[in-house]
Amino acid sequence: MMSDASQMNTEQTRLAAERFRSDFVAVQEQISKAVVGQHDTVEDLLTCLFAGGHALLEGVPGIGKTLLVRTIAQAVDLSFGRVQFTPDLMPADITGTTVVDEVEDEQGNRRRAFRFQRGPIFANIVLADEINRATPKTQSALLEAMQEHSVTVGGVSGTTHQLPEPFFVLATQNPVEQEGTYPLPEAQLDRFFFKLRVGYASREEMGKIVELTTGSAKPVIEKVLDAARLIEHQQLVRRVPVAPHVQDYAIRCVLATHPSGELSDGRFATPMVSRFVNLGASPRAAQTLMLAGKCRALLDGRAAVSIEDIQRAALPALRHRIMLNFEATAEQVDADAVVRNIVETLPRDAG
Repeated sequence: MMSDASQMNTEQTRLAAERFRSDFVAVQEQISKAVVGQHDTVEDLLTCLFAGGHALLEGVPGIGKTLLVRTIAQAVDLSFGRVQFTPDLMPADITGTTVVDEVEDEQGNRRRAFRFQRGPIFANIVLADEINRATPKTQSALLEAMQEHSVTVGGVSGTTHQLPEPFFVLATQNPVEQEGTYPLPEAQLDRFFFKLRVGYASREEMGKIVELTTGSAKPVIEKVLDAARLIEHQQLVRRVPVAPHVQDYAIRCVLATHPSGELSDGRFATPMVSRFVNLGASPRAAQTLMLAGKCRALLDGRAAVSIEDIQRAALPALRHRIMLNFEATAEQVDADAVVRNIVETLPRDAG
């Protein structure tokens, strides 16, 4: 028989899981007031938020990427900052800078002192709009803060300023226009939990969008989640148990992206990977698959992660962590096709 303490702990976990699902759905409902369709994209974005990761949104202009991010910020009681990336943007425009200010002491004497003026990155939710428009130096300033959750001003011996928690970066980029852009290197792409592709609306969805945006009524987005509750949910996600065979499947999914070469023996690589992939995913990909799977299990009301949860997360978790070779470009094979092939052919059992 279970002890009283174990029963209480189980009951607490069950109630916490119910609150998780309730809050997740509540945020979804608020987003649906302003964003038409894009159900999978919204769910994946919220998975990033509840798992404590960052997201990269890719899509052509005018399909609602920025609106989606703004609506999420409105639905949660968190501070929001936006950075419009341009070629002339400097790192200090994001992180902040030290300025000289006049202060008055207790005796009424005025003197000059240095003061750190915080940049827009000091917010719970940061929208990095068109991140590929800025130079690599500016991009790295944002991506370093994403990893460390802090900003250091003044060089190696400078002052470190902690970013507010929770900290969530949503970056957007346009895949069509390449003139005047600086594509993110693979090492920096790896810092994003998910890479999501936002597509066009259907005929029915387009009709709803037109009605919503050209009428006099404006959707009212209510705040249904605060920072403290979100942090509790993020901690709960990490406590979801994972069976050894499910964890091994997630690991083999990542190993399957590694072609044979100096860095790997290619033991788990599919023929498609061996032919078209130059560099596979890092251990961060396995971490992403596990956390996303845990979030999915909680959302579905299950006590443990399934292999289907890992498969559901594979595409957004791996597509930006695979570097294709020249043959893939020539054959018009993209990373999505490679990931789908892995999911379809990788045995569920280690064998």
